[in-house]
Amino acid sequence: MTPPNLERQLAFLREIDRLKSIVRLTPLIDRSRRENSAEHSWHLAMYALVLAEYAAGSVDILRVIKMLLIHDIVEIDAGDVPFHAPETHAGQQAREQQAAERLFGLLPPAQASEFRDLWHEFEAAASDDAKFAKALDRFQPMIHNAATDGGTWVEMSVTLEQIKTRCQPPIAGGAPALWAVAEQMAEAHFRE
Repeated sequence: MTPPNLERQLAFLREIDRLKSIVRLTPLIDRSRRENSAEHSWHLAMYALVLAEYAAGSVDILRVIKMLLIHDIVEIDAGDVPFHAPETHAGQQAREQQAAERLFGLLPPAQASEFRDLWHEFEAAASDDAKFAKALDRFQPMIHNAATDGGTWVEMSVTLEQIKTRCQPPIAGGAPALWAVAEQMAEAHFRE
């Protein structure tokens, strides 16, 4: 007989396998295909491990990694909504909140509460941990777009001003040194 907590945890782990089928607009750097949300979350966790020294504040890297691994789980129900498709934004926040309740609710109560709280903290980007996590979430697609000759920037006719409006506040707030690099890459792309 499987203990009740383990049964709930396994149900959650089976359900989040669906994150692998949520395809994002961001191309892989080798341009072979678009990344999925599970790959994005894993890659962000690696960014946190590798780039922790660039966090603006004092961060608990394990908490940052937890946030990055769970921040997009809601896309299983709510889908991925790219910033450069504003017509798809209506109601997204409510869909994500509902998805968080359902998906994290699969877990035992204490874990469900922890994951839900981490997800809300990431969304609010108020703590140093969440600011750094949010900075990485905006930084990684910029790296991919710069490395793929503009990737979705070109595909979606995104302007430099749109990128700066969307990405500068969270990246500069959570990792100013990373913003300096991201801004240079974006500006170099738009100069070409």
